[in-house]
Amino acid sequence: MQQESAIRNGMAAATGTLASLASLASIESFKDKAGMKGPRSALQRWPFASGNLSNRTKMLIGLFTVLLTLYCTNRAASMMGWDDQYSELPSLIPSRHRYTVLINTWKRYDLLKMTVTHYSSCKNVDAVNVVWSEPQPPTKELHSKLNEVTGRNQVKFRFNINTVDELNNRFKPIPSLETDAVFSVDDDLVIPCPTMDLAFSTWISAPRSMVGFVPRMHWPKTTKHGREQYTYGGWWSVWWTGKYSMILTKASFLHKDYLELYTTRMPSSILTYVKQERNCEDIAMSFLVANYTSAPPIWVKGDVHEIGSTGISNLAGHSKRRTACVNYFVDVFGRMPLVSSHVKATDASHTWFW
Repeated sequence: MQQESAIRNGMAAATGTLASLASLASIESFKDKAGMKGPRSALQRWPFASGNLSNRTKMLIGLFTVLLTLYCTNRAASMMGWDDQYSELPSLIPSRHRYTVLINTWKRYDLLKMTVTHYSSCKNVDAVNVVWSEPQPPTKELHSKLNEVTGRNQVKFRFNINTVDELNNRFKPIPSLETDAVFSVDDDLVIPCPTMDLAFSTWISAPRSMVGFVPRMHWPKTTKHGREQYTYGGWWSVWWTGKYSMILTKASFLHKDYLELYTTRMPSSILTYVKQERNCEDIAMSFLVANYTSAPPIWVKGDVHEIGSTGISNLAGHSKRRTACVNYFVDVFGRMPLVSSHVKATDASHTWFW
């Protein structure tokens, strides 16, 4: 009854408007016939006015009738619940529109439990894979615990077991992967699920780009011999200038195809370098993607919570070693493929100043 009443009220209002228009038409018609002079009406002052008022009024009435019909049709459909059939679509996202979390770990089991528990709770996660490169396989207790926490959220879980310990393992192809998007992350980083959603939606708009939270920059410099070299720029240089050219894979979305390309197409000298130096696999991936796309990555603004402090980035001489990596990779690629950018993706609903 309420729906029928609302429709009747809308029709009544429309009828009143039509009556007003008809009244206006008869008054203006009378003025024209009587030869009355004076200021022209608003209708007569319209720049597109032509012909007599009666024709204009008919045109307006016809246009209003069409708009009224569309309004009443849409209003009735909304009140009758015709739009409800779409209300559940967000929860029916197919696997190709979800993503896989790929966690790189090394003997930090408490941190691993925390990160697996967290990421499996994010709504768009299809699966959680853990890159395992330790000499001994994961214990049954650890495996059972992680299966339990992911199972509660209906998220698939598996260990990617490697018999040799090296950093290239984190980018090995995953045969059972069912999503195009892969979120590569270290076991000591926790990023809130809403922030993950923002980054994932950004990646969907540019699926061949690297999209993530940890930007870095290569800074060119010219040596005294005229040869161009590069310096690895850490977080503070990015913060100061707003310029970056890399997104580290310690927290980054990338397309699953890059796992295959890294493993099978990356120059073997770079793979050997990463293995021996135990560093720079993330820079190597940035070079690979930039060389493929000729485009910069995308930095997403968001909270990144570091729950551990024993990574290689805290070792002495880290920046110097990273600078050596950048210049070695340039020599192997034969050019500098990295492209810099100032673009940052952010959630506008939480931004006060533009």
